[in-house]
Amino acid sequence: MSAITTHVLDIAIGRPVAGLTVVLETRGPDGGWLEAGRGATEADGRLRTLMEASTVLVPGMYRLLFLTRAYFEAQGTRAFYPEVVVTFEAVRGEAQYHVPLLLSPYGYSTYRGT
Repeated sequence: MSAITTHVLDIAIGRPVAGLTVVLETRGPDGGWLEAGRGATEADGRLRTLMEASTVLVPGMYRLLFLTRAYFEAQGTRAFYPEVVVTFEAVRGEAQYHVPLLLSPYGYSTYRGT
């Protein structure tokens, strides 16, 4: 399993979000963002493969970019947020981060999961 995982739930309809593209980025030495992984959520809304399972998590700034526009358009729903960006810091001694996203057309929430 990847050192960084996510789980996306559509709380407006009470279902997991399948097929949502998620991009993992890390902050580079120049302050810019570099792609470190990419994938799509499974039928249960989970994405466990953003990084190779053997990749050791390096402390630093990371962000998850959830490309929500296509998901809502496929449902025929107009949404306020075409993408959601969640930035967090990985610290030394923590080997795994689970960052769920609770999503609706006009709002979202996230937290550090287990």
